[in-house]
Amino acid sequence: MTLKTKYNNLCEKFNRSLRLIFRDKEGSKNEEGDREEGEAMEIKKIGVLGAGTMGNGIAQVAAQSGFEVIMRDIEDRFVENGLKAIEKFLTKSVEKGKMTESQKKEVLLRIKGTTRMEDLKDVDFVIEAIFEDLELKKSVFRQLDELTRPHVILTTNTSSMSVTEISMATKRPEKVAGMHFFNPAPLMRLVEVIHGYHTSDETVEVVMEMARKFGKEPVEVKKDTPGFIVNRLLMPHFIEAIKMAEEGIASIEDIDKAVKLGLNYPMGPFELMDLTGIDIALHVIEYLYKELNKESKWSAPTLLRSMVRAGRLGKKTGGGWYKS
Repeated sequence: MTLKTKYNNLCEKFNRSLRLIFRDKEGSKNEEGDREEGEAMEIKKIGVLGAGTMGNGIAQVAAQSGFEVIMRDIEDRFVENGLKAIEKFLTKSVEKGKMTESQKKEVLLRIKGTTRMEDLKDVDFVIEAIFEDLELKKSVFRQLDELTRPHVILTTNTSSMSVTEISMATKRPEKVAGMHFFNPAPLMRLVEVIHGYHTSDETVEVVMEMARKFGKEPVEVKKDTPGFIVNRLLMPHFIEAIKMAEEGIASIEDIDKAVKLGLNYPMGPFELMDLTGIDIALHVIEYLYKELNKESKWSAPTLLRSMVRAGRLGKKTGGGWYKS
């Protein structure tokens, strides 16, 4: 290789680095298919995958914060139920004097429900909130990676699963992060923002700022660990509460009462499981057991498995630990 060739190669590497920093504002993309600088600063349309409890709650939060929202699910009935849940929540807000009827209508107009993945191709930011199944999430992220523009950040609302593994289903793992909301999303202020192994600091900064624009308080989870912060602390509470009920140490009602009055928690563990889904609790506990060396302390109690098998999943099925 001649000296001139080496010099030209070094110049090209230097120019490529400059293009990554100062991206073309007129619309042209750099060689690596990266984003325009102008686009990166302007997030207007948000894609939400999943119209269930978490998905429609997140879609509502985004729309109330002034963003246009595309909420996608696999069947029309799921989309319709999600839109109805949002309208019901907003109607109660109007009745309580927290918003006007015209504000409610404006929020609803910002949300478009769809079953078509193709409708997400022009979104500026994605929040995935589908069922807690790792392979399903990876499949969805592969589709998103092919469908959305290369600069778009893809986030997962997973409550415990590996952001790194999900990100590796894409060609842009540096632009994938965890964005874990809590149920009910319109009311709960916390959002956990999780680094995957490859997640860039710039991506995390954007996700943190998006959480703030939603009116939330973000916390940064610096390592992609099972359960992150809250569920790593919460699941042992659930397990011990269920074991105490199994052993007849106290009734479900008194365990909840003791936690609320003794620890000053707003809800007891059984009330919280009924709200968030007993099946979700089992799914998370089984995942933690698998990922954390199969330690016995993470083993799911028999009573919890029995509740799920009996279809008593909490409020969403009309009854769980308590009758709705």
